[in-house]
Amino acid sequence: MFILMVVIFIVGYTMIALEHPIKIDKAASALLMGALLWGLYALNGQEILSLGHSRAWHHFAELHGDLAKTSEGVREFIVHHDVMEHLADISTILFFLLGAMTIVEIVDQHEGFKIITDKIKTTKKVKLLWVLSILTFFMSAVLDNLTTTIVIVALLRKLVDDKQTRWFFAAMVVVAANAGGAFSPIGDVTTIMLWIGGQVTTVNIITKLFVPSLFTMLIPLIILSFTLKGEVKRPQFVAKGKGEVQTTSTQQVVMLVLGVSALLFVPVFKTLTHLPPYLGMLFGLSIMWVTTEIMHKKEKSHYEGTFKLSVNSILTKVDVPTIFFFLGILTAVSALESAGHLDLLAGTLKDWGLGVYPIAIIIGLLSSIVDNVPLVAASMGMYPIDPFNIQFMQDGVFWEFIAYTAGTGGSILIIGSAAGVAAMGMEKIDFIWYMKKISLLAAIGFFAGAGVYYVQEQFVEADLKSEVITYDKIPEISKDKIATFYSEYKVKEVEKYNKGNGHVVGYVVEAEKAGVLYDIRFNEEGKFIKIVKDIASPHETE
Repeated sequence: MFILMVVIFIVGYTMIALEHPIKIDKAASALLMGALLWGLYALNGQEILSLGHSRAWHHFAELHGDLAKTSEGVREFIVHHDVMEHLADISTILFFLLGAMTIVEIVDQHEGFKIITDKIKTTKKVKLLWVLSILTFFMSAVLDNLTTTIVIVALLRKLVDDKQTRWFFAAMVVVAANAGGAFSPIGDVTTIMLWIGGQVTTVNIITKLFVPSLFTMLIPLIILSFTLKGEVKRPQFVAKGKGEVQTTSTQQVVMLVLGVSALLFVPVFKTLTHLPPYLGMLFGLSIMWVTTEIMHKKEKSHYEGTFKLSVNSILTKVDVPTIFFFLGILTAVSALESAGHLDLLAGTLKDWGLGVYPIAIIIGLLSSIVDNVPLVAASMGMYPIDPFNIQFMQDGVFWEFIAYTAGTGGSILIIGSAAGVAAMGMEKIDFIWYMKKISLLAAIGFFAGAGVYYVQEQFVEADLKSEVITYDKIPEISKDKIATFYSEYKVKEVEKYNKGNGHVVGYVVEAEKAGVLYDIRFNEEGKFIKIVKDIASPHETE
């Protein structure tokens, strides 16, 4: 059954890829795949979990002891614990998406984007592609890749009339949005995870990943500058009829400013409250909703029938199939995560003994097939932060590089990122078309950025340096720990470890007990990490 789940996922994925030839909407295939996987998992949970691959099941078993050994315990874990936990995570993404799409639709219906599109005069394909890609890149770092893609694709509908040309531009927007989101702590779900988890810090991830991320976008753009020819055809502006609702220039400006402000406020809201971003998005939507009600109060009283500028009416234009597609994809991946498939994958990579660069590259490539969030989450569980290992310490090479690869690798296939799935749903982009036209360009950009990061690290990578200090120089919390739990140990030497840039990463107290030497390790704040027998260097892996 464990293998059958993989087979169902592959078949479902194939149905999504062949959406146009088989004439079955990808949302239907995704929902069917997700429901089947959870159903099969629930019916055969004891057999699947007994294989021991699920990290979530191990945690549950540790907490619930004897219950976990029974079939009732397995049912409790799957039906009442894990499926609800994943539903909570998926719901936050769906409500975020619904809020963002509604805000963009409100601005669009009020012709707010017309202010921006009127400023973009060029119709040359290459120039317009550069303008939109650079705009997307920086917007994605400030907002996030999903929101930015929704906004820019909405703009594209006002700038490009031909469907195939618009598909091409939307696909490059996905590449630029994922690249821009990778170097910002709030630009992508995975970078947010690593930032909140303490694996990376704000200033460091921006400075280390900006150039690699930029190259990820620039290389495909440079290639296209030599191959893309001609001009785009703008959609014809159709004036509204006498009976239709007209928006004034003031209303257009107000809704554009309000919409952009609502989107920009989301990361601020999250930083201030530490609440999930979807609540900030819904807060912005509620402000816009109230504003439109007040703005059109008089017009609505004189208007017969459905008032098209009311949010109630605008909600009917939101792309619901895209939301269902997201739901199906995320549900399917969450089943594989809960059953242990992704943990098995991460464990296999670790057992292969590859270096941090190959592992991160493989995770990046896999993220174009499987959602990058559970892959990064599995990696965070497999490789804990180690302040005495230059690769796995906070702001270590592994965490920086995995933020880049997981963030940008999803661009290789359109289904590999939230931005790609949103663009695919909004513009009905064909999976096979994307593979033929964009995947190679995205892969070239991905490996170019990875190469830039590798070269960059050869020049700036810092080593750990130690200096002997007196015992009284270590933090008080460390002294208290030693006095409470290691009072029978005799302190021999104390070392302070610094990264090459002078940043303190931790302290090592060398102590003796019964003729045996131990290293008692503390982080930069003085919190206890572990005690290691013998006098092995802290930068050696135990």
